[in-house]
Amino acid sequence: MTKALKRLILPIGLTLLVANPAHAASSAPLQARADVWWDDIAVIASDKMEGRLTGSPGYDRAADFVISRFRAEGLVAGGEHGSFKQSVAYDTQAIDEAASTAALVGADGQAHAVPVGQAMLISSYGAPRPATVDAPLVFIGYGLHLPARGYDDFAGLDLKGKIAVVISGGPADLPGPMKSAARSARAGALAKAGAVGLISLTTPKQVEIPWQRQQLLAPQTGMFLADPALREIPDGFFVASYDPDRSADLFAGTGRNFADLIALADASKPMPTFDLALRVKATVAATHGHVTSRNLIARLPGSDPKLRLEYVVVSAHLDHLGIGEPIAGDRIYNGAMDDASGVASVLDIAHRLHGGPRPKRSILFVIVAGEEKGLLGSTYFARRPTVPKSAIVADLNFDMPLPLWPLKTVIAGGEGESTLGAVARQAAADQGLALTPDPLPNRNTFTRTDQFSFVRAGIPALAFKFGFVLNSPQFQIEHDWRAKRYHSPADDINQPGVLKVEAINLDNLVAKIATLVANDPVAPTWLPTSVFKPD
Repeated sequence: MTKALKRLILPIGLTLLVANPAHAASSAPLQARADVWWDDIAVIASDKMEGRLTGSPGYDRAADFVISRFRAEGLVAGGEHGSFKQSVAYDTQAIDEAASTAALVGADGQAHAVPVGQAMLISSYGAPRPATVDAPLVFIGYGLHLPARGYDDFAGLDLKGKIAVVISGGPADLPGPMKSAARSARAGALAKAGAVGLISLTTPKQVEIPWQRQQLLAPQTGMFLADPALREIPDGFFVASYDPDRSADLFAGTGRNFADLIALADASKPMPTFDLALRVKATVAATHGHVTSRNLIARLPGSDPKLRLEYVVVSAHLDHLGIGEPIAGDRIYNGAMDDASGVASVLDIAHRLHGGPRPKRSILFVIVAGEEKGLLGSTYFARRPTVPKSAIVADLNFDMPLPLWPLKTVIAGGEGESTLGAVARQAAADQGLALTPDPLPNRNTFTRTDQFSFVRAGIPALAFKFGFVLNSPQFQIEHDWRAKRYHSPADDINQPGVLKVEAINLDNLVAKIATLVANDPVAPTWLPTSVFKPD
């Protein structure tokens, strides 16, 4: 039993955390801080938290623990009504795969059944799905709609009343953040163009989670913000994904070789667009509900009488996938790296900054729910923060940084979009580190983590991960971790290979960046070339 777990003495598994001796001073040895970091993960990712599904009792227990740690670090409540909490209302949706049906229908009216939950996974995320859909298919390549940037896969296509089929990847001559931004907005853009649905295909080489595991995850309850004004996908829009091994079925009768399209996508080459010869006819059985969950906000007041009214946010998400289909007999999706590790890093940075010279701007430590359901908690906070939105100058986010090899380089997602990049590069150099580009930009990690909610609200942001390059030993470690542990019960406290002190080295870098930004009289700004620069 870890030191932190021994402090959990109430029947529900929680009590307020007393100050740990390892927290005696910000100059504590790296190993002592690493031990506390790991103890915090051990509590947050313990089986007692039942996978921390947003809105669940397990999430609430983990939230109470984080609040106790905020208090132990001497932070000030930054939530609603003088608390550490911000309540967020969610609607829920669970697809009943056994009661749902789908078929591919040819021009001759022949219908070929598509097993829902096997060949096709109907998404429960983003908005309520339609009860029925019957629409022709159109292949729109990568499905990137960027007319203002001179690229548009929608151009010249009649999308009204159709289901768009897209393939993973994007053209090599478009920057990764631009492609990611377009993908994140794709469903909403298609709906505005008159489409009624979206089916996503992934090439075998670009698969991140094996299809068999995706099948296990698909029945889990999806969520969307209860306030329709905060949703990007309209009600009744159909969203699904297709088995990579069966995706060629969608192209029957077109005279096109799907293998050729796969080769183009894997090489990031231009992609054709064309009508498919089939339509999808489906019925969607779903149950709906409602939950309320909490974002957690703590504040370290700044030292400057004027700048203390502005905020640098340091963030991570607390939620994970809860209890799901068993893998190797284990049903609890603990989420130790995703993202108990990020929460523990935020707590470590809070400790470091509180114990040192007080930054001029205030630091806001924001731990959100709903990330696994589509960045929902961070979307709510970024749109409706507990401080004036105009006072938030930057967000520095942790999501699954993966300290699985020695820290030599750092991926700071968004570093090419704002002046935060120059700050991060200088801070890294001072620590003997270097920034490295995301080697897999088509994976869209920058738009799949919570800092993107701040970016969409016009706030410059960075996201931090341990750096690696293609085809390196570190690349293989990262690939294998995602294939075997990502979004599975194997992401637990017993996994080998976590380098705890290296995690603290990354925390030190982010703490330094936060301090530099907080002390700079000039707030970060978007670069003129940024994809995300507000119009």
